[in-house]
Amino acid sequence: MQLHNIDWAIIGGYFLVTILIGLWASKKAGTSSSEFFLSGRNMPWWLLGISMVATTFSADTPNLVTDIVRKNGVSGNWVWWAFLLTGMLTVFLYAKLWRRSGVMTDLEFYEMRYSGKPAAFLRIFRAIYLGVLFNVVVMATVCLAAIKIGSVMFDLPAVHTLGIACIVTVLYSMSGGLRGILFTDFFQFILAMIGTVLAAVYILDLPEIGGLTNLLSQPEIKAKMAFIPQNDDMFMTLFLLPICVQWWASYYPGAEPGGGGYIAQRMLAAKDEKHAVAATFVFNVMHYALRPWPWILIAFASIIIFPDHASLADKFPNIDSDIINDDLAYPAMLTFLPAGLLGVILASLFAGFMSTISSHLNWGSSYIVNDVYRRFINPDASEKQLVLWGRVSTAVMMVLGALLALTLTSAEAAFQLIIMLGAGTGLIYILRWFWWRINAYTEIAAMICSFLIALFFHMWFDGATALDEGYMPGHHKLLYNIGITTVVWLIVTFVTRPTENDKLVSFYNKIKPYSPGWSAVIKSNELSVTKDRFGSKLLAIVLGIILVYGSLFGVGYMIYGETFNSFIALLSATLAGFTLYRIWNRVG
Repeated sequence: MQLHNIDWAIIGGYFLVTILIGLWASKKAGTSSSEFFLSGRNMPWWLLGISMVATTFSADTPNLVTDIVRKNGVSGNWVWWAFLLTGMLTVFLYAKLWRRSGVMTDLEFYEMRYSGKPAAFLRIFRAIYLGVLFNVVVMATVCLAAIKIGSVMFDLPAVHTLGIACIVTVLYSMSGGLRGILFTDFFQFILAMIGTVLAAVYILDLPEIGGLTNLLSQPEIKAKMAFIPQNDDMFMTLFLLPICVQWWASYYPGAEPGGGGYIAQRMLAAKDEKHAVAATFVFNVMHYALRPWPWILIAFASIIIFPDHASLADKFPNIDSDIINDDLAYPAMLTFLPAGLLGVILASLFAGFMSTISSHLNWGSSYIVNDVYRRFINPDASEKQLVLWGRVSTAVMMVLGALLALTLTSAEAAFQLIIMLGAGTGLIYILRWFWWRINAYTEIAAMICSFLIALFFHMWFDGATALDEGYMPGHHKLLYNIGITTVVWLIVTFVTRPTENDKLVSFYNKIKPYSPGWSAVIKSNELSVTKDRFGSKLLAIVLGIILVYGSLFGVGYMIYGETFNSFIALLSATLAGFTLYRIWNRVG
């Protein structure tokens, strides 16, 4: 692909601004581990909310959405749209609790909530499992997108693409800490949204597409426009399973039931509890309601120009056949962009890659430093040592993520692998705040069981087709994993000793969780009952869900030209938003 001077100038300008922000933040980031990982716990809601959404706007996200739409239509997006439900739970039930805890990382929570050696084991186990293994898998999916973009846009081999992208990102992440990441996320998100919208508008006007109306009139596009799957089997797997089970039962980065990961990190960095709530609300609105439609429209256009894998292979003969999949169609469509706009979209893709990778590096590094090195190896480490180890672990995890990316082939396959690895654990993260009987053994059993079942399915059933004797559909694997893991952790919960009473009392007095699930502890210790506007919070959760889904589908119906349906959806969103505004002071 031929890049013009204006494209290089835009890309160079983007890197210059990013580097300057990183350098500006580096001096303060190096003063302490709290500054490096939590920006001094003094960040405003708007910056944190946009940083959350920028982190989830990674280079692989439009590839994933394109993959989903080409395979299963718009309704296939319920595999991630359903996570709005846990997102709204986090906003109105958990954001305040996380900020109130005052921990450095969400893993420090374990020794606040549980007692003894099991709690310590769980903390270090999760630090390695999530901070290194799980985190590396997520980063590898983002690196896979970079590989495909580099192959299509620059005709670069995978190793060269990763070398360039990863070196730049890791240097920037090591210097500025979370403060630098937050401010560059703000800049990167604006650039990424502008680039995506402009790209969608230009692609719709291509002669091969003939405008929005002509695109949506094509039979192959009409078949993929429905918001709810029309086929019975697809209704079960693409809608009913995600909306009824997956959102609460599975762990997925950025949509953890009960909050967690880099979302919890940003809540912990907020000025106070109100800023934590507002930041998480902004994230959920922008993540689900604002961003999907430009990606969906580009995915529709790709079906016309690249109807199958063979057409993609013909267009890009030098690309390794192993990575030619439906997710390649998104970067393939970007090759039609003109000079100037091409520079904007490439800079936006760099922004998406860097915002996600830098956040995962800083988050994972916080686990290694706070929950492994300081807790178990060198409790007396100086702040200078902690920051140094944070920067070293950042570089190591980047290398591991890049190496794993070389073995992946599809964005959707990676997404499904991550869902399977966390299947059955989500309900624990929802209940552990509100039910005293959950203990460290509960979480240990759930993680081990879910991982072993996912590994078993991966080894014995992956690669089989519907015609093979050993074939098992993906949703069956997920349900089996959720069911078995849930039964296992419930049994373990009741046959193991509960958390020590002193630990339960201190946790209750500090966090003030909703009382019914703590009645046994309250009565035996004569504690004061927590007064919580639980009913108002449940109402706020429902209103938030209506607001976001109403906005998402209202815009969709408007694009489809269905004026009445659009009016109803947007009116529902408006009424929900107004009501939520009126009760915000009671719940926010």
